[in-house]
Amino acid sequence: MPVPDGLDGERLDAALARMFGLSRAKAADLVADGLVLVAGQPVAKSHRVEAGTWLDVTLPAPPQAATPAGPGQAVPGLEVIYEDADILVVDKPPGVAAHPTPGWTGPTVLGGLLAAGHTVATGGAAERQGIVHRLDANTTGLMVVAKSERAYSALKRAFREREVDKRYHALVQGHPDPLRGTVDAPIGRHPAGDGRFAVLAGGRPSVTHYDTLEAFRGASLVAIELETGRTHQIRVHMAAIRHPCAGDLLYGADPVLAGQLGLTRQWLHAVSLAFAHPADGRRVEFHSEYPADLAHALDVLRGEE
Repeated sequence: MPVPDGLDGERLDAALARMFGLSRAKAADLVADGLVLVAGQPVAKSHRVEAGTWLDVTLPAPPQAATPAGPGQAVPGLEVIYEDADILVVDKPPGVAAHPTPGWTGPTVLGGLLAAGHTVATGGAAERQGIVHRLDANTTGLMVVAKSERAYSALKRAFREREVDKRYHALVQGHPDPLRGTVDAPIGRHPAGDGRFAVLAGGRPSVTHYDTLEAFRGASLVAIELETGRTHQIRVHMAAIRHPCAGDLLYGADPVLAGQLGLTRQWLHAVSLAFAHPADGRRVEFHSEYPADLAHALDVLRGEE
């Protein structure tokens, strides 16, 4: 819809809030999630809109999965590896989304925690209360969830200011050249509108650092650190340099190799997470071992199976 004359010059988040009856926070979340395009391009929430400019806005449907008002859904394999009055750190299994989203009917981290009797912060949108960052449904590994309101605010700020150290391991096809490097390329929703993301000239700034840990015949194990946290960022960036994550058929991985390695999802795991504890500022760090399917794929490449 076009921007009304009365909102000319307003910040995008403020304009959305007035046009759709949303809170500023909810409007900002829509922009951050890539659900708002201005004249066909993603922009920041601070962008000043012009009267008559066309806005494409995708409003999420009401969540069908559990929220803090409901009982939640038990999630087998969801392990809480640390808990105190402010935070929960979980080791997420595959096939589990961080929180309810339109179109997702499977289990979620939030629902699993609620079903197990844990409490979470009430800040943020109802369907994502306590969630301060996300992993793709089929990406495994570490997530921190806020239990207290001070933790929610502090962790959201820490992630926004890039003060959280997140390290991933990925098994990618081929051998990156150079063996250590940086992919600095903007990411936006794929024009096909099929749920994929892509490197696009008008996308959001995205930076991924990688370092080869181990080389195999036809594949490489790499460590990855992110400066930004875009949806599907690692998967998109590695595919963009022609080294998609093994098993990631959505982004062009070889299905034959995936079958040989026994993979039914992308080989991508959040192995470590470090941040200042929101209560007292002490540095805390957590580590996660590879799940069985990813460990098996490495064993096959190493000739151990």
